[in-house]
Amino acid sequence: MRRHEPIFNVPGIVLVLLGACCLVHVVRWLLPADEDAWLTAALAFIPMRLVSGVAVQLPGGEPATITSFFTHLFVHGDTMHLLVNMAWFLAFGSPVARRTDALRFLVFFAICGIAGALFYVLVNGRVLTLVVGASGAISGLMGAAMRFFFARLGSGQILVEGKPLHAAPLLSLAETVRDKRILLAVGGWTILNVLLAWGAAGLTDAAGIAWEAHVGGFYAGLLSYGLFDRQAHLDKWQDGNAAGAG
Repeated sequence: MRRHEPIFNVPGIVLVLLGACCLVHVVRWLLPADEDAWLTAALAFIPMRLVSGVAVQLPGGEPATITSFFTHLFVHGDTMHLLVNMAWFLAFGSPVARRTDALRFLVFFAICGIAGALFYVLVNGRVLTLVVGASGAISGLMGAAMRFFFARLGSGQILVEGKPLHAAPLLSLAETVRDKRILLAVGGWTILNVLLAWGAAGLTDAAGIAWEAHVGGFYAGLLSYGLFDRQAHLDKWQDGNAAGAG
């Protein structure tokens, strides 16, 4: 019998995180303006919180100094911001989640988001700015996908030997930095974000884009995904068994 795959085959953890982002947005939309502003500030990452004695004066208090590193990922500036981020999340989160168990995926998602927030502070200092959105974590998923996506791009083919993309072997860091296609993609992506930082020489308004979070999250994902990839561990286990069986 031929197996029929469902039309919408999105991993559960991706749906849970997507639903959480949408729920936060709906709740904020239903609140009065002043309560929405308070909740947004309480959940947002505000670098100024890291200055001693400041956090207690901001919404969320001292606990938000820690929690906002994660909660800011679920807050979005407007509906378009949410929709664009969720579209990218579905595109890159799904293949990564299919080769990573739910807990590992959640931890990886959080680490990439935190890395994006930290890089924002590194570039801008402890400024009084609200950083919101899942872009940093999603950029990390993009970086992770680089490690196995290009492994299946041989002779212009994405799928080989009948295996789906998410079953592609994970490239080691050494293989990644030697692959000219990956270096070109990473370089182009980095340049794009640098252009965003400069407002594309006046052609775009990048004032509301936290490009620093994109860069921090992306490189965190690219460099660390090997620690979370279940497919890579499975391949090593299978290779070990095959060698032992001989």
